[in-house]
Amino acid sequence: MPKIGKTFMLALVTAFPASVSAQVATLAVSAVNKLQTARPSQTIELSSRDLAALGAKDLTTIHVKDAAGKEMLCQAVDTDGDYTPDIVIFQADFAPGETKSFTASVGSKWVYTREQFKAYGRFVRERFDDFVWENDRIAHRMYGKALETWVREPLTSSTVDIWSKRTSRLVVNDWYMVDNYHTDTGEGADFYSAGPSRGCGGNGVWAEDKLWVSKNFVQSRVLANGPIRVMFELTYEPFRAGASQVAEVKRISLDAGQNLDRFQSFYMPLGGARSLITGIGLKKAAGEVKEFNAGRGWLVKWEAMAKAVGSQGLAIIVDPKTLTGQTEDSLNLLMLSKADAENVASYWAGFCWDKAGQFADFAAWKDYVDRFAQGLSSPILVSTVAK
Repeated sequence: MPKIGKTFMLALVTAFPASVSAQVATLAVSAVNKLQTARPSQTIELSSRDLAALGAKDLTTIHVKDAAGKEMLCQAVDTDGDYTPDIVIFQADFAPGETKSFTASVGSKWVYTREQFKAYGRFVRERFDDFVWENDRIAHRMYGKALETWVREPLTSSTVDIWSKRTSRLVVNDWYMVDNYHTDTGEGADFYSAGPSRGCGGNGVWAEDKLWVSKNFVQSRVLANGPIRVMFELTYEPFRAGASQVAEVKRISLDAGQNLDRFQSFYMPLGGARSLITGIGLKKAAGEVKEFNAGRGWLVKWEAMAKAVGSQGLAIIVDPKTLTGQTEDSLNLLMLSKADAENVASYWAGFCWDKAGQFADFAAWKDYVDRFAQGLSSPILVSTVAK
């Protein structure tokens, strides 16, 4: 379980009032884009506190409609790991400076169709403990304990692998089924070799001017599995980080319509509290073009695909207030970021492939990452009023 501070626990307790004095049939929801840029596929979160006036005992019964009365796809999500949803999410596109209005109400429990899913992930025991996840734009996998001793191709690495898609369809189950995912049959393939590098946003602890990394994960659990957001946790055995040992639970989430994943490393220093710095990496590649922006908190790169036609972009974003520097080692470009007071390190990382048709070149990719970083510092402003 991740280490959760007292302040966060108090917020969870107060989010569930003992009683609701006056229930209403609908809530008016206002969502404001304060930036003067278009923002597609924005995820709007309504907390249990926001929705309390509706009196819903089960957040999977919450429904949202837009101003024209169109039903919005909603997902109830458990954010604290107690297997009870505590927020409801839905998505909307925003024009520059646009305000949108919605209404929330209680209805029947959501039952989804396969076609509604735009995010999904699972543990793949039959492939030597892979954990794989995807949305309608990108796909990844990370490696579990069994791969360390696989007779044919053992690998010890907590890297983040890339699976390059050029379809909005969810494909990972089908690719595993045919067991031919290194060959592109029209939808993309696994062209990337992450190996012992950090791949696309793998991280470790930076200490004594060196990156210390864990081995493969030993346990996984899924907290949310679409149709809008996939979120899961990977547990790692304690590993050496300088002069001490550190345990870690990594939480990863990916929303529909986005090319960047959210990563949170819940570190637990053994033998006493200490301030930690995480090093977040992108695997080096020959001929790459890179740019670092400390003010925005991002590192982006563009490189030729080693095993496929085309190019790919990779990126890391951190809160500029936590940024302590940018460096590299023999395998990786690295961003260094301070963990918070509870030793939780948070960042975003992801990629694109130009053959997917979303980003034609480095300039387009860099612009997307920069706008994403601006959005993190100015989230969609949400408010609710009982009608």
